Amino acid sequence: MANERPNPYSNFNFVVEVNGAEIAAFAEVSGLDSENQPIEYREGTDAINAPRKLPGIEAYPNVVLKRGIAGSLTLWDWRRQVRDGVAAFPPVRNVVIKLLDERRDRGQPAMTWTLTNAWPTKLTGPTLNAKGNEIAMEQLDLCCDRIDLS
Repeated sequence: MANERPNPYSNFNFVVEVNGAEIAAFAEVSGLDSENQPIEYREGTDAINAPRKLPGIEAYPNVVLKRGIAGSLTLWDWRRQVRDGVAAFPPVRNVVIKLLDERRDRGQPAMTWTLTNAWPTKLTGPTLNAKGNEIAMEQLDLCCDRIDLS
């Protein structure tokens, strides 16, 4: 699905879907990383003193989603299910983040990140300040079993 082109894509044109539905509009997404912990290994018959490095367990950080509060309780209800141990625990969902081409009318994402078996580990409410004039933002931290890029 990823298409090479001479100019990089803009980072502001994306959508987030949870179980196939856009449940909220987000202003920011971060943490779309994957990493293998290296395992150092050396056999007694190795001629060199330096150990070999082999790929170990793959790890994913929490994916952080930020949005302005608009009155929907959908994210809070999902977090509450985790907190209260309701139904299947944890209540996992598949989350898809699509980076869109600037020409949204084409309808095709430029790249897609899929978070498998994601669930909210943390929901942070806004910082309230009577002297401020900023948007009230909330942050949702998701952990997942795997992140795939297509």
